[in-house]
Amino acid sequence: MMLDCGLRTLIVVFCLVNIIRGQTAPEGGFLKREHSLVKPYSGNGMTMPFWDFRDNAMITNNFIRLTSNHQGQLGSVWNKQPCFLRDWETHVHFKVHGGGRTLAADGMTFWYTRERLTPGPVFGSTDEFRGLAIFLDTYKNGQQAVTFPQISAMIGNGSMKYDHMGDGRLNSIGSCLASFRNKDYDTFMSIRYVKQRLTIQIDVDNQGKWRECMDVSGVMLPSGYFFGVSAATGDLADNHDLISIKTYQLEIQRTPEEEAEDWATVLPGIKFLKPPIDNVDDDGKGDYRNSSVSGSKMLLIIICGLLGAGICIVVGYVVFQKRQEQNRKRFY
Repeated sequence: MMLDCGLRTLIVVFCLVNIIRGQTAPEGGFLKREHSLVKPYSGNGMTMPFWDFRDNAMITNNFIRLTSNHQGQLGSVWNKQPCFLRDWETHVHFKVHGGGRTLAADGMTFWYTRERLTPGPVFGSTDEFRGLAIFLDTYKNGQQAVTFPQISAMIGNGSMKYDHMGDGRLNSIGSCLASFRNKDYDTFMSIRYVKQRLTIQIDVDNQGKWRECMDVSGVMLPSGYFFGVSAATGDLADNHDLISIKTYQLEIQRTPEEEAEDWATVLPGIKFLKPPIDNVDDDGKGDYRNSSVSGSKMLLIIICGLLGAGICIVVGYVVFQKRQEQNRKRFY
């Protein structure tokens, strides 16, 4: 009897450890219920407190299935309350799985945007958005030398289109490899925004600890935008399951000048935008490798090339003339 009781206790402890693993509250963080989505999801009937859902999204007791393993689906959940927190951290517990071992599509996205509940071609949500998008992409469209699945981030200004054929590469502010598909354990992502610094971490290796995906400074995100998660399938498909969203308010020391700033009127953008990267040699630090040449540099290169060609022509002509004179003297 004592052995049986002890075994049951161990099982309960093991289950509790697995439930809280990867979702420990950040130091100094306070859970904001109005921006969090946890079980039980439904209040009365098919409604959720603080959250809306649409399209193919389906609520179950244990998860919210944004899309099932069928072609041509899309689904999303969106926070009803705009977020006015200056500094925050959000933990997303998710699961992506399906019948395909290597080929699947399309993926899911975490949003912090002005727009909400608007379906569209970008992983189930609208293009030309304003705010932050973090893409968990499972299908490679472009020809660049990258490995999938991958996670990438983009800051939209309301007119910028998502780069579908390049898998977001032209718009990316950072990316990392993340093998999160078809895992028999829990997978998590952490998004932290503090003093214009965006840090994305993942726990997809069953290690019970965060691993940095990207860390980018100079990110401008207004307050008053909405959190959301969407997913989509195409000719290939996957189950995209959302298990929980936990958002924490962070207590960060600020100067009086910083406190006086009005972040509701800030335009979304990034101060130190550099050319995007392939994630083959990405160190996940937001230190982007130059992969393109600016217009001014290209113009300078062209001018130098033309000058060099002109000098070569002049020198060649002079040498040719001298040789002609020498040949004429040789005959007279």
